[in-house]
Amino acid sequence: MILTAAFRAFPSIFHGAALRLLMKTLLLTLLAFALLAAALWSGIHAARLHFGWDAQWGGLAEATAAALAAIAAGWLLFRATAMAIMNLFADDIVVAVERDSYPQAAARARPVGRSRSVRFALRSLLRTVGWNLLALPGYALLLVTGVGTIGLFLVLNAHLLGRDLADMVQPRHPDLPPIPRGSRWLLGLVSTLIFLVPILNLLAPIWSAAMAVHMLHGVRRKMP
Repeated sequence: MILTAAFRAFPSIFHGAALRLLMKTLLLTLLAFALLAAALWSGIHAARLHFGWDAQWGGLAEATAAALAAIAAGWLLFRATAMAIMNLFADDIVVAVERDSYPQAAARARPVGRSRSVRFALRSLLRTVGWNLLALPGYALLLVTGVGTIGLFLVLNAHLLGRDLADMVQPRHPDLPPIPRGSRWLLGLVSTLIFLVPILNLLAPIWSAAMAVHMLHGVRRKMP
């Protein structure tokens, strides 16, 4: 079912509403990371001046430290930030996919509202960042295994992302059965894997939201 949802969702990326949302998400995500990089550099620069580190090498050292910190933050926060920003406008893509593929369901869907979207985006961001920060010691300890770190990352973020995606689409249809827990985790796993692939990760927020729509209505078709 998850593969069917993934294949059915891919064309939705090129829907007009999806492309507009994709541009909003990417621009706002890049802006957020530019501000983060500037804040990191400013903090490291202030620390260098405060502690009087050698001026000759200090500039290079602070630039290197800021770049490494930005890369680490990007690895940890890109998915969380992109999904949180997309959640602010998620109704646009969900409505577009439902109107194209499930017009009867779209006609009776319950609007979510912008205020709920904002609350959901903040909860999603805080939950994802919080759990991944708590998992950092585990990520570090498992580095010696070669695959343990990525395994823990996939398991944890599949759970978090699957929950976010289900929460994104289910409130519009309280009359439908929710996406089962196992299917929700698989949805999160596939979405997390897409986020790890260069280029595809730029499409991941929209693709994931469209997959969630197909998963929800696919569950409905399988019910007696």
